Amino acid sequence: MIIETPHGTFEIIKDYREAFSLELFNEKYVDVAFDRYVYLVGDVSSEKLRIRGFSTDPKSPNSYKKIPDYLNESCNFNCPYFILKRVNPTD
Repeated sequence: MIIETPHGTFEIIKDYREAFSLELFNEKYVDVAFDRYVYLVGDVSSEKLRIRGFSTDPKSPNSYKKIPDYLNESCNFNCPYFILKRVNPTD
């Protein structure tokens, strides 16, 4: 599913337990912090949304390949989460 936000166009790769809320996403999104990332992961813990960015560079410490590790190690067990991929990241 493709969504359009004031921060760009994204494809929802995964929306586990219906975690994605456009309103919460727009409130938490910080251009300076997240514009450089192609992948964004949001997780909900204690009714609060956290967003973390991941790059396409496989050698980067923030590589998209580390998303499963992030979900297993930094998120509460079975918490709602979503994974977004920026569409046309060069635009």
